[in-house]
Amino acid sequence: MIKTTVLAAVLSALLAGCGSAPVVKPYIPIEPEGSSGYTEKSGWVAKKYMVAAANPLAVDAGYQMLKAGGSAVDAAIATQMVLGLVEPQSSGLGGGAFMLHFDGARVLAFDGRETAPKNVTGKLFQAADGKAMPFHEAVVGGRAVGVPGVLRMLEMAHKQYGKLPWATLFNPAIKLATDGFAVSPRLAILLQSETYLKQDPVAAAYFYDAQGKPRPVGYLLKNPALAATLKTIARDGADAFYKGEIARDIASKVALHPTNPGDMSLHDIAHYKARVREPICSDYKAWTVCGMPPPSSGGIAIAQILGILEKKNIGAFPPVNGEWNANAVHLFSEAGRLAYADRDRYIADPDFIPLPGGSALPMLDKKYLARRAALISDTSMGKAQPGDPFNTRLAWGTTTSPELPSTSHISVVDGQGNAVSMTTTIENGFGSRQMVDGFLLNNELTDFSFDPSDANGLIANRVQPGKRPRSSMAPTFVFEKGTKKLVLAVGSPGGAYIINYVGKVLVGMMDWGLTVQQAIDLPNVGSRNGPTELERGRVPRSLFNALIEKKHEIQVVEQTSGLQGIMRLNVHGEEVWFGGADPRREGIAKGD
Repeated sequence: MIKTTVLAAVLSALLAGCGSAPVVKPYIPIEPEGSSGYTEKSGWVAKKYMVAAANPLAVDAGYQMLKAGGSAVDAAIATQMVLGLVEPQSSGLGGGAFMLHFDGARVLAFDGRETAPKNVTGKLFQAADGKAMPFHEAVVGGRAVGVPGVLRMLEMAHKQYGKLPWATLFNPAIKLATDGFAVSPRLAILLQSETYLKQDPVAAAYFYDAQGKPRPVGYLLKNPALAATLKTIARDGADAFYKGEIARDIASKVALHPTNPGDMSLHDIAHYKARVREPICSDYKAWTVCGMPPPSSGGIAIAQILGILEKKNIGAFPPVNGEWNANAVHLFSEAGRLAYADRDRYIADPDFIPLPGGSALPMLDKKYLARRAALISDTSMGKAQPGDPFNTRLAWGTTTSPELPSTSHISVVDGQGNAVSMTTTIENGFGSRQMVDGFLLNNELTDFSFDPSDANGLIANRVQPGKRPRSSMAPTFVFEKGTKKLVLAVGSPGGAYIINYVGKVLVGMMDWGLTVQQAIDLPNVGSRNGPTELERGRVPRSLFNALIEKKHEIQVVEQTSGLQGIMRLNVHGEEVWFGGADPRREGIAKGD
């Protein structure tokens, strides 16, 4: 159970005031999303409903929907629309999302992942010499833009679970886009370090002044083009985006890029379909953990990490004063290596590439995970090889997708027993750097492998027409195993780091009895089957030295997670919602 004795007095006070062969390519680290500082947060408490997201203006939009009697889906839509305005580097209409929804009885997974245009080939990201293109040469322009999926997915979820009128959910974003919002410190910092956005005249005129200087902190930024777009979608529904003038503008922007055009057609946009899938659920000790299925790798990889750790008793090595025990980092990193190795080999869009055995069951089989756990010794294995979950060696290669980290996450619980955990993205910071009708277009196709095959065979996550690129997004629910009562909704941005970020919070809560805020605050650590990565400025030298003794190759990097979580706590016999937001970003939680 969650330990609340230490925090009981604090929470009571808050309540009073609230309402195969080795991979031949070398490991190349991908620079994480820029840091914008670290601000300690104590968490938030509510009794009835709550929303947590990466920007206070977006949180307030979702809160207003909950206050008006709206559902978790209503709040998530309103929150997303404002995030796309105030945090445009991370998500928006031009991107995609994965959403878990709990209706009090059942979890469904909504897939709004972007799709590849029908005219792409496996050589999409190969240069004339047959080698993979440099990453940013692929990203900037129309080549990497996938058909946006977030709006069609949100409309699908709203038709099933919405309570407020569709148009109502757009009002906060329309007002902010019309009247203006103050540029936040994080957006200002990222604009200062951005090197490609100015190449698009539309984006340059919006984000920079006449002298080419980025909009400063506090600048009142208005987006009348987005206000007009949102008004049209509010009035006419998602078809206005996928079949009208907006779709024509998107297709034109992609096709007419002067140096790096893409192949997206009006037919591609008009025929985009969101999917409803069954979640990946597995038991861990006293809990049931549910995550996103493929084409996201998040749910399977996290379930594998937990299944491996269950054999290794990471609970015996809790943090002390917010600092990791070296044995815990060792176990967590080694489990991550094994899970990421399987992820890179086997997981892709299931509509094109089935999992070994046709489902997730072989990869989550307890005997299989026990064999994987047995590979962990007292010293690091360095580089893990993928396992053989279906006892059949598949001739698949290993993906070469870099998967960059600019994304956002929304967690919501409403007053009717529903919950949402939704991770939303345009992939790299500012996406493809192409702005149209007030929003940025994604560069999601670079989440496919740049190489269609390697010495081991075809790569599961290769580019194919109509296919969805693999993701690491990991919106997650945790339930009490016996009562099936929702305990936690959590997720994070962070590209390929996401699995470790969310896994850290789950271990903190389920193994060490931490609150969601305490678990979020822990330094980010782990391995993506390369070096063991430690968060810059957040770990002591003693931990570094202890891991070196265990033969870990260490890399100290910025790990700018953006974890948002809401958990159920029992304080003095009263059940409350306790929200946590990542101190590494600008998010908050809010509720009554």
